[in-house]
Amino acid sequence: MTEKKQILKSASIITLVTIVSRILGYVRDQRIVLLLGTTLAADSFVLAYRIPNLFRRLVGEGSMTASVIPVFTTYMREKTKEEVWDFANRLFWTLALVLAVITVLGMVFSPAVVQTFTSSSDKSVHWDEAVALNRVIFPYLFFIGLAALAMGILNCFNVFGLPAATPVFLNLSIILFSVGVVWRYFKDPAISLAVGVLVGGALQFLVQVPKLVQKGMRFDFGISFSHPGIRNVARLMVPRFFGIGIAQINFFVDTYFANSAKMPRGSLTALYVADRVMELVLGGYAIAVATAILPMMSHQAAAKDYESLKKTLTFSVRIVAFITIPAALGLMILREPIIRVLFQHGQFVAESTRLTARALLYYAIGLPALASVKLVVPAFYSTRDTKTPVVVASISLVINIILNIVFLQFFFKRVQNGGPALATAIACFFDFFALFIIFRMRHGSMGTLKVLACFLKVSLCAGIMGVGCWFGVRYTAFTVHSRFMVQVLVLAGLITGATVVYLAMAWLFRCHEIEEVYGIAVRRRGSAEGDYLES
Repeated sequence: MTEKKQILKSASIITLVTIVSRILGYVRDQRIVLLLGTTLAADSFVLAYRIPNLFRRLVGEGSMTASVIPVFTTYMREKTKEEVWDFANRLFWTLALVLAVITVLGMVFSPAVVQTFTSSSDKSVHWDEAVALNRVIFPYLFFIGLAALAMGILNCFNVFGLPAATPVFLNLSIILFSVGVVWRYFKDPAISLAVGVLVGGALQFLVQVPKLVQKGMRFDFGISFSHPGIRNVARLMVPRFFGIGIAQINFFVDTYFANSAKMPRGSLTALYVADRVMELVLGGYAIAVATAILPMMSHQAAAKDYESLKKTLTFSVRIVAFITIPAALGLMILREPIIRVLFQHGQFVAESTRLTARALLYYAIGLPALASVKLVVPAFYSTRDTKTPVVVASISLVINIILNIVFLQFFFKRVQNGGPALATAIACFFDFFALFIIFRMRHGSMGTLKVLACFLKVSLCAGIMGVGCWFGVRYTAFTVHSRFMVQVLVLAGLITGATVVYLAMAWLFRCHEIEEVYGIAVRRRGSAEGDYLES
């Protein structure tokens, strides 16, 4: 099977299970906002959930997984089976010890942790509930860190479906604890939801254990901070913490500024919900491709096949751009109908929709860049360059902070609670373009003109789709419909029509990427696939 076919096959599997996860994630978020709305209690829950979730994205699915995969693939290539699993066992128990210490510290110093993530000087705002919720949720970090390690190991064996499906268990757990017959046994709905997060995190790890055992892991106890493999993982984690985790660090900056006293109440929850809508698109395909190519590029780097590595990267960037550029424009135009249909129920009222739609508008601008950064950063690491992503990410972080301050102090009337989202979007674009240009300058031709041609064609097709979408919103008069099912049908019609227009334009302008997306859907094995990768 060619490298391109392997990417498409792996991405299609991950996409299918991720779509299921995102649908359940929507149900989960809909249950959360239905119970809590955009009240202070909702902001407290979101803040308490985001803190360990941020560490999970940075240390777990971010730097830790990305550091484990290249080291583990090297061991698979150069070491015996016994040495490979001895390394895996020691890494597991050493990581478990570190995560346990972090978890205990996070619970003990919960007030300081919560205060670090807030900037509000409004004395009427009390975060006591957030502190209590943070103590309940923080052990989630322990389980999800181990789950991320399990995911990295299984990905090295080209096992993608089960690790990608683990968020399903988190979503089901939170949904279960949001049901009245369950949450009424707790002090309030927020506490019940927090317990649901904790239980879901444990399930995400436990469901992967049988597959690990099947592959050869025995979980023999052993802690070592001097093991060469563990030291290599630790050495890679620090720069990758900043390189891959820049988007998550930017979300932390968003959280900090969203808690400003100047922001309208509910801004943090609005940012969270807008981010979740973004994840519906980002996770549906972009993350699937990024997950599939990371172990592939690591194997290519271990074999010193850098030409194939560059082809893998540029192909992935093109295929992700084909999906995310029209998705970003669609989210921008249909932002209010989408939020209204998905979330305007219970305590989530019309004002909540307006707050969230504004945040989604600015987040959507950065969707293509956010997805592409997840592809280009691992390419640097596979060539043993950990410094460049850190430098670029640091500059990007500074840009984000400066823009947040500027938007808050000078353009607040214009962007309002969307300021943090816009700052993050601009920072992500800088991050991607800087990294891609530097990689091209250092490693030679990557078919940059073809990539630019792809961007231009896709943007043109998306622009035509956007015009049709705008007229569709205007002439269907979505806002005058009060019945929920009518709104659902109108929105579904708009999205379907926009998709048909975009695909028709892509076919008319001969965008090669449409062949690849079609190939995923029908599992084609035609010669066109191999020809396109080699082009």
